[in-house]
Amino acid sequence: MSGFEQHLWIPGLVLMGLMAAPCCAQADQSQSAPAAVTPAQASPVGQSAGPVPGQAPSTPGPANLTIQTPPPTDEEIGDSLSARRAYQSAITAYQKIQNPSAEVWNKMGIAYQMMFNQKDAARCYANSLKKDPKNPQVLNNMATLYDSQKDYGTAEHYYRKALRIDPKAAVILRNLGSNYLSQHKFGRGAMCFQQAMAIDPTVFDAHSGVSVDNPSSVQDRGAMHYYMARSCVSAGMQECAIQNLRLALNEGFTNPKKIAADSSFASLRPLPAFQQLIAAQSSQ
Repeated sequence: MSGFEQHLWIPGLVLMGLMAAPCCAQADQSQSAPAAVTPAQASPVGQSAGPVPGQAPSTPGPANLTIQTPPPTDEEIGDSLSARRAYQSAITAYQKIQNPSAEVWNKMGIAYQMMFNQKDAARCYANSLKKDPKNPQVLNNMATLYDSQKDYGTAEHYYRKALRIDPKAAVILRNLGSNYLSQHKFGRGAMCFQQAMAIDPTVFDAHSGVSVDNPSSVQDRGAMHYYMARSCVSAGMQECAIQNLRLALNEGFTNPKKIAADSSFASLRPLPAFQQLIAAQSSQ
């Protein structure tokens, strides 16, 4: 499994500000006041000349004003620790919360999953779904657990259930596409990738958030990159296509001859970068 996509939740630091009221120097008592003061003259420092005609008297403010923010909650502490990948400490913080919400259970599940504790991750996701059965992110996360156990059929069921709730979830479409590739359903996988990229062209970039990526074997990742390259071509993203073809070649999914003969990449053939990629791989 890859890292978080969505994962989102670094809490703000506790801040304290101190505002000091302006201080006035006291008048030198050893000096005598002027013989006469006209209304137009300023009064000596530390003394009052009374209100100026036509001007309302000023009201003195507090000498010191201290603004304090409340201490961070256990959930905020857990979020901060998770963001720093201190997952066990994050779980300890989340466990202090009485009656955790569906979101907190999901966060605990992710923390367990990142530590490869699939049993407790599944327990936390199940508790989250009891409180919020139609949360597509939690359904996605549960699906990735089944993917990691190579139970692709059950994982597909959870991905599809999540997409019925949120059909425009690009990350979940991408994960379902990877699931299909693991089942060697390449056509369906490619279609999911294209749909995901149509929604979010950056969906294959690193994400962080509350959804977990589909774990893939090396061979599956090779297939994923190959079909990602096709999706990039369809979206007019030539550089993205070449980068994914390079990864597909490095992972042994395909070879230069097949790529050169694939009509899906016809638009890439005139590009020097594509020609260099094919030549370099052919010489190995």
